[in-house]
Amino acid sequence: MADVENVIIIGSGPAGYTASLYTSRANLNPLCIEGFMWGGLLQQTTDVENYPGFPEGIMGPEMMQKFRDQAERFGTRFITDNVTKFEPGADGEPHTVWVDDEAYKARTVILAMGAEHKKLGVPGEEELGGRGVSYCATCDAAFYKDRTTIIVGGGDSAMEEAIFLAKFSSKVTIVHRRDEFRASKIMLERAKAAENIEFLTPYTVKAFLPGEKGALDRADLINTETGEELVLPMAGAFIAIGHEPQSEIVDGLIDVDDEGYVKVDGRSTRTNIPGVFAAGDLVDHTYRQAITASGSGCQAALDAEWYLRDNPSVPTPKALEGTGNLAEEQWAPVARS
Repeated sequence: MADVENVIIIGSGPAGYTASLYTSRANLNPLCIEGFMWGGLLQQTTDVENYPGFPEGIMGPEMMQKFRDQAERFGTRFITDNVTKFEPGADGEPHTVWVDDEAYKARTVILAMGAEHKKLGVPGEEELGGRGVSYCATCDAAFYKDRTTIIVGGGDSAMEEAIFLAKFSSKVTIVHRRDEFRASKIMLERAKAAENIEFLTPYTVKAFLPGEKGALDRADLINTETGEELVLPMAGAFIAIGHEPQSEIVDGLIDVDDEGYVKVDGRSTRTNIPGVFAAGDLVDHTYRQAITASGSGCQAALDAEWYLRDNPSVPTPKALEGTGNLAEEQWAPVARS
């Protein structure tokens, strides 16, 4: 089985990089297929203030670079490309991960593809993508210096986007479908404290409309209580209404719930396929924090490590010849749900 990897991690971000770190420290020589847009959604985040160890906060991209560097230091190998196909192995056979027409086989696979921004699904959204409609203020705010913009959403992500966008735009209007907000108290207070941030509730977007030059010019809104319609001029619209799991490559192969989140066994990271584990926002539709994603990445790495111990191959992987996980130098018991 010389050409079979011990473990392949699909995806990056806090879950994928933490799984890479733990499996590399366990001497499993992991291969992380991190994707073109490596680092997950934190690559699109500004100040991260709630991750322990950074008392002054840290920029999301810098944090992900540190995660990646630490995993690489212990031997993680990276492929900066997207997985195009996944084939679970049958009856204990290796699993196959495809990157275009290149196949990689592995005894264990950790799924950590994360989640992406949800879309409104209204007319003009797709057509005006990159021409006024965006999902990342960190990426695009500078294009709207001294111009009017809106944020659609009511959670912490929407508040964070609005606060950052307010540094550039002359006015930012937060459009939300309800009068109440899901955002935490501290984030809501920060947004309300900004002089150039306004709130418009309870409204939803019916459509985005272009101007004479083909870029976003205005949006048609509707009041969710009265049905009153409103035309709101703007140069940019930023959508921040949540995320959806990126589980397409395992659709029909791994058990997922109605929303597409991968199902795991109890409190473990085991999926319904032996040797396949899932972590991070691909599984978690409740907490969705960087620190919880990191924690589940650690769990997935340990679950994969224990699976390899209990299902020895021929020849036995080097890490299973007694070296063990460097954290304890002995094997932990098999996790039970």
